[in-house]
Amino acid sequence: MSVNRCAYLLSRVHIRCRVCSLSSYLSAAAVNSNSGTRYFSGDILTSASPSRRHASSNSSSRPPDTSLFVPISIKTDYDGDGSVGAELTQPLDKSELLKVLNRFYKRKEMQKLAADQGLDARLFHQAFISFRKYVLESATLSADLHIVLNDICCGAGHIDDIFPYFIRHAKQIFPMLDCMDDLRKISDLRVPANWYPEARAIQRKIIFHAGPTNSGKTYHAIQRYLSAKSGVYCGPLKLLAHEIFEKSNTAGVPCDLVTGEERTFVDPEGKQAGHVACTIEMCSVTTPYEVAVIDEIQMIRDPSRGWAWTRALLGLCAEEIHMCGEAAAVNFVTELMYTTGEEVEVRNYKRLTPFSVSDRAVESLDNLQPGDCVVCFSKNDIYSVSRQIEARGLECAVIYGSLPPGTKLAQAKKFNDPEDPCKILVATDAIGMGLNLSIRRIIFNSLVKPSMNEKGEKELDTISTSQALQIAGRAGRFSSVFKEGEVTTMHHNDLPVLKEILGRPVDPIETAGLHPTAEQIEMFAYHLPEATLSNLIDIFVSLSQVDGLYFVCNIDDFKFLADMIQHIPLNLRSRYVFCTAPINKKQPFVCTSFLKFARQFSRDEPLTFDWVCRHISWPLVPPKNIKDLVHLEAVHDVLDLYLWLSYRFMDMFPDASLVREIQQELDWIIQVGVRNITRLIRATEAQAASPSGRSEVLSKLASSVLQGPAPPQRRGRGSKSQTPHEEASRVDTSLTSRLVQEGLLTSDLVQQLQREWAKEQKQKGNNVTAGSTKKGMKKKKK
Repeated sequence: MSVNRCAYLLSRVHIRCRVCSLSSYLSAAAVNSNSGTRYFSGDILTSASPSRRHASSNSSSRPPDTSLFVPISIKTDYDGDGSVGAELTQPLDKSELLKVLNRFYKRKEMQKLAADQGLDARLFHQAFISFRKYVLESATLSADLHIVLNDICCGAGHIDDIFPYFIRHAKQIFPMLDCMDDLRKISDLRVPANWYPEARAIQRKIIFHAGPTNSGKTYHAIQRYLSAKSGVYCGPLKLLAHEIFEKSNTAGVPCDLVTGEERTFVDPEGKQAGHVACTIEMCSVTTPYEVAVIDEIQMIRDPSRGWAWTRALLGLCAEEIHMCGEAAAVNFVTELMYTTGEEVEVRNYKRLTPFSVSDRAVESLDNLQPGDCVVCFSKNDIYSVSRQIEARGLECAVIYGSLPPGTKLAQAKKFNDPEDPCKILVATDAIGMGLNLSIRRIIFNSLVKPSMNEKGEKELDTISTSQALQIAGRAGRFSSVFKEGEVTTMHHNDLPVLKEILGRPVDPIETAGLHPTAEQIEMFAYHLPEATLSNLIDIFVSLSQVDGLYFVCNIDDFKFLADMIQHIPLNLRSRYVFCTAPINKKQPFVCTSFLKFARQFSRDEPLTFDWVCRHISWPLVPPKNIKDLVHLEAVHDVLDLYLWLSYRFMDMFPDASLVREIQQELDWIIQVGVRNITRLIRATEAQAASPSGRSEVLSKLASSVLQGPAPPQRRGRGSKSQTPHEEASRVDTSLTSRLVQEGLLTSDLVQQLQREWAKEQKQKGNNVTAGSTKKGMKKKKK
């Protein structure tokens, strides 16, 4: 200790000299803090040329979103020097020290200098709170900091001498401040064409097949694909990939199938064929092909999946790239290809069969005809409409997004079969692509569709012209028995709106989606090892730079999964892969399964077939009501998740073949349920009408119709009280009204429930009165 004491006694003169010169520098810097000739890095003075700082300051078009910077915790006790500082000077007076620190915080010059180091007002405040806590709560401080603080308290030092130690602390809790330039370079997304050197090494021929639905554009592209020596088809849906896979092999062209959950090789030994049909996320950007087909190219602007089309368009190594899609994408794709030095040949197509907009709405389900398809935008509407159709003695097929592909195909086959009595289809916009259907007339049950914007916010808005044309175009397809198509609405008031929508030009595509890669996130994590994956993604997007042709896709689903498994110990690459899994976060059972999969994986315990069967309670039985059907759909999604992970972590998910077998069985069970969907709806209604079900319904309806208007809520200052008309409007939008409108309740049933509820309340009141009387009698006896 004596050696250390002597060393610090000798160095103390140097420290005093240094802090004195530091004070004079800070005073000068405070006068002209924008001169930029010198600045602090930690507690060391360094130099930088004005031009270099100017270039650095202009490296981003916008400042970072510092609200995303999460401070990391550091040790409060300094072990290096022990109590040498106190031995050389004296113990610090905490109350005096607090005054000194607060004076430091209030100095505008310090805030300006901190801003030069990347600490805006928010970060400066957070860093100061942390620094103050560190200084006041630490049992021991480093010797140099202790000496500087003691000198200031004794009047022998300047308060500005704290700044280098404050900055050092700030960069410890906000490590991104020290590597901001590196982070900006990593997140620079301005020239994505350079990410694919293999594609840039060849001169590709780009052909755009542009036209509306049912114009033959995809047919011509596929014909070129089949005639090539090698090719890849990239589609938006598994169903489309399956269709091309089957069509190619039927035509005698060996073709493999690659989706997120499936790998099918036509060669018995597993050797890859020259052709492959895949979902667009699964296409290879390193394998050379003669021809590549990118279907539905207009989805390049999709807020969530657009990055996959961008990657395929810029990265596929094919001599010929054939794109199919709306003409609204032509100008944008042409402009995008200028950045790669490639020209676009446009081939325009017209619709093969005409379709017209009817002058009359359907008005009632009694007016349905064979070949009609009623389009709804929610599963509840699907159930309600199908129930009402079959109540009229008509059979109907049902198709919606969460159904397994096999069930969708089975329902489509049932509707298309001329010998089957099913002549009506009820579907969501899932029919917009991927299914060949013999539809004569498209009937929009509604024109309002829930959607997700680029910020991840849910919106209810009228469908776009592109969506309306995509759906309406399914009527009167060239390959169907109906050579002319018709489109109309269910309700009279919607018909002029539909005509106006279809009469507008399709909005031109202006931007393409991008998404951070695993490699980019790994480089971020190297600089910010303490940050969570969700926080890394947030900072990446905040710092990312894109030019006018691109946008960063919505990452809310990715962050949702990242936050869900943050507490599970996984390496970064595995964590990233798990978070890119395509799951429906609205399904609690799917989310729970995802969490269990990640936890089992982290323990290095393989997820065997028996483990999966126990988790999903296999074997399963056909559904008895709608709730059972929804659960079976969720189980199917869980098995999809297992298969998806099995191709990324084969050792940990070893029983993919066995899982696929039970998934096929489950698909059949769901098909049985959907074929009997009206019976399931009736069972659900009957369950709601049962004594236990009634009480649940009664409790939900009590605040609306059964009890009448709810008592007025307390309102903020300046708000207006409700008029009787407004009260009536509020009641009309109650749960009861909606259920009656959707056909799930009848007026008679509501009246019956009202009577039962009143009787139940009266009985409860009598019980309460009787109980009170008994208590009173007991008290009197006492």
